[in-house]
Amino acid sequence: MAGDNEQQRTGSIARRTNETDIKLTLNVDGTGISEIESDVGFLNHMLDLFTKHGQFDLKVDARGDVEIDDHHTVEDIGICLGHALREALGDKRGIKRYASVFVPMDEALAQVVVDISNRPHFELKGVEFPAASVGSLTVELVHEFLWKLALEARITLHVIVHYGRNTHHMIEAVFKALGRALDEATSIDPRVKGVPSTKGVL
Repeated sequence: MAGDNEQQRTGSIARRTNETDIKLTLNVDGTGISEIESDVGFLNHMLDLFTKHGQFDLKVDARGDVEIDDHHTVEDIGICLGHALREALGDKRGIKRYASVFVPMDEALAQVVVDISNRPHFELKGVEFPAASVGSLTVELVHEFLWKLALEARITLHVIVHYGRNTHHMIEAVFKALGRALDEATSIDPRVKGVPSTKGVL
């Protein structure tokens, strides 16, 4: 049962539109196992890193209209991942809720700050990415992916790229930090009784 702290917390979604066909399953209490298949190679790589460094289990089978561009596929994978995360966390009892993580990748440094808040908000700040694309992925789609993830998961997500020269390294640092921050924020703290909010609900 998703959200049951006595069992592994999982969420899944099958989402089909005229633009994409996506099946995605997330186990928050995993061991870093990823099975990522989409037509966007660089995003596959980033999701693999996210999974490994977050110690999740993530399975993605995604097909989209990449003959147009990668936008719909990247956006919809973000939507599906956010949906699965929200489902997996259930009523959020016992979670730490907050996390702030810095991750370096060679010359690049990224920071991800997260609040499992039920209030969707996203900010991407810091230096600009030097390149317009990495592989087939247009760099502006990094914002689109993260924003749709935060929106659908109903989390507050702040991403700061402090510095860097290589666009690949900068984005890689972001996804590694995202995995580690979500791992920490979703982890169970035995000191937390019920939901970590004075409102009594998240």
